[in-house]
Amino acid sequence: MNKDFKARLYQETILSTAVKNNTLVVLPTGLGKTAIAAMLIHHRLKNYPESKILFLAPTKPLAQQHEKTLKQLIPGHEEEITLFTGTVSPAKREKLWEEKRIIVATPQGVENDVINRKAKLENISLIIFDEAHRATGDYSYVYIAKKYMETAKHERILALTASPGTDNETILQVCLNLGVQEIEYRNNESPDVEPYVQEIDMKYVNIELTEDLKRIKMFLEKTIKSKLDEAKNFGYLKNAVNTKTYMLSAMNALHAKIAQGEKDYELLKTISLLAESMKAQYALELCESQGVHALKEYFDELEKQAVTSKVKAVKNLVRDLNFRSAMILTNKLAEKQEPHPKLLELERITEKIVKENKKAKIIIFTQYRDTATKIKEILADKKIQSEVFVGQAKKKNTGLTQKKQKEMIERFENNEFQCLIATSVGEEGLDIPEVDLVVFYEPIPSAIRTVQRRGRTGRQRAGKVITLISKGTRDEAYRWSAHHKERKMYTHLGNVKKKLHEHLEDKPKTVLDYSEDKKAVIKVDYREKGSSTLKALLEMNAEVELRSLEVGDYLLSDEVVIEYKTVKDFVDSIIDGRLLSQAKDLKQYRKPLIIVEGEEDMYGQRRIHPNAIRGMISALTINLGIPIIQTKNPKDTASLLKVIADREQDPDKKDFQLHSHKPMTDREIQEYIISGFPGIGSRIAPYLLEHFNSIKNIVNASEEELREVELVGEKKAKRLKDLFDREYRK
Repeated sequence: MNKDFKARLYQETILSTAVKNNTLVVLPTGLGKTAIAAMLIHHRLKNYPESKILFLAPTKPLAQQHEKTLKQLIPGHEEEITLFTGTVSPAKREKLWEEKRIIVATPQGVENDVINRKAKLENISLIIFDEAHRATGDYSYVYIAKKYMETAKHERILALTASPGTDNETILQVCLNLGVQEIEYRNNESPDVEPYVQEIDMKYVNIELTEDLKRIKMFLEKTIKSKLDEAKNFGYLKNAVNTKTYMLSAMNALHAKIAQGEKDYELLKTISLLAESMKAQYALELCESQGVHALKEYFDELEKQAVTSKVKAVKNLVRDLNFRSAMILTNKLAEKQEPHPKLLELERITEKIVKENKKAKIIIFTQYRDTATKIKEILADKKIQSEVFVGQAKKKNTGLTQKKQKEMIERFENNEFQCLIATSVGEEGLDIPEVDLVVFYEPIPSAIRTVQRRGRTGRQRAGKVITLISKGTRDEAYRWSAHHKERKMYTHLGNVKKKLHEHLEDKPKTVLDYSEDKKAVIKVDYREKGSSTLKALLEMNAEVELRSLEVGDYLLSDEVVIEYKTVKDFVDSIIDGRLLSQAKDLKQYRKPLIIVEGEEDMYGQRRIHPNAIRGMISALTINLGIPIIQTKNPKDTASLLKVIADREQDPDKKDFQLHSHKPMTDREIQEYIISGFPGIGSRIAPYLLEHFNSIKNIVNASEEELREVELVGEKKAKRLKDLFDREYRK
């Protein structure tokens, strides 16, 4: 470790646990989780000098920060540390896996490399999962951790987060997904942490809505109540609860009834009324917390949809008397260009702190990009330099690439502007010391996100956090929701720590088989890389290769290609015309097949006449001769794919070729060419190239030299030599 680095007592205590066990570390932001990781890296490399380290972070800017920090904290290993993300090509990543010892990466590329068997995890002595609370569902962390625990010779996992979750079940699931054996958690009041915690001045500023906004709010609330009351009268809702969570849950339950065959008018009308209520709910949220500028844009968009869309929920909503009253009032208020009172208060707060300290750094968090842009405008009026920090998705020309995000953080750190206005993308991993003020433009109900936002200040000196709350609105409920969830989080951590050992079953290790004698190789299109079906195939120990397929989603042999669709996508692709075009492309192969996954009612997915679906099925099966098979779920689909592949690929046959796609690298081009030789295929091609080093040497080799290559027998060698020497004749 760097000689200038001095570990704090709590860091040493946590390290002693992490040395012996797979550990989840929960520490408030700014208290040195990365330093604990560096200390453990130093320990593992010392004890396992031939091993490698993998440090995973969810975003490129965060991974870049970790790379920089590790090079500072672990001197002597600078040349052995590398960073790769999704922008690094698979061929280059494969080379880095071989050459480097400490790999800092985003998880998606690593997951792809593990699936493609380009990254072997058995020689990694430590994996660090930063922002470990993401390890749920299908996120790449879950798959990587599972495969690592199955194969590692010297297993050790360190999971880092400031906020793992707000209920026992979620926290426990994160622990089980990452193989956690022990939990080390501290908060700002922990005795060994308290001496290092900077004071944070927390303030909640209550803001009164203007009378105009209150009137708009009243009309929107009346809209929602009338829609829910009407929906309740149809008998499908027990209650008429005005919350987004309740409405979403109710809609999902009603859609399930449709999938089971129920399609009466009352059911469909209830769903439509719930959809209207949710749209009005969103308008109410904009009114309460964002202001007229955002609300008017939303209303304008709904009016356009009412003209162009066939969705009745939108048409009915904009005709509703209460809703139209809210729209008219909003238009009048927009003409006055009167800002939301939150904007006026924010203007006052920022102006005051900048006057007190001309070098003050401020971060303002808001949920909406439009509001972020509006905040920038009002700060510019006060000569306060600011930038809007958003994610990559392009929305009204506000998207930032990860490169631009990194540059903006560096500019902010170097005092080139004073205020960073951030959406949710700024919540994780911003390593910006000495931020003087964090402003929540609106409270959020998530304890995880609240902790992440608040952790942007009070790192190296005292800081302030101000939350703006519109009185009498959901802002008040969100504030207390996050507060109570955060308090419960540490109680839940204690409960999970006690229960964790009960859930950790002593199962024998299942070692991944990297042998070359698999019966079936399944070529999978890159677009399916995160799918549950692909992961189910890997669970079955199928040999999978991710490729760019020009036709279909799965290639099971030279002759069998699969187009995979869910029930919903199957119907959608009939409506938008994709399916027939895709089916015609499938006919490039002798045995095309369409798999439709799901148990939903195909005829209840969209408002399309059943005969249109029947007609397409007839055209596909009778006219084009493409069978359609329906499976229940991803596991069922994967089982079918593997059975077909096993039947198609006999061990005595040559490996099937993929001469319908363009290789990406020189190495792939070489394998692509050699695999086309009789009896070779993609399985034996690498052996020939490794033995002879070039295509030229293979072609010029004698029969005896060819026989020296593994898996090339006497017959193959003779057939190859005859082919190489034979004259070409038309």
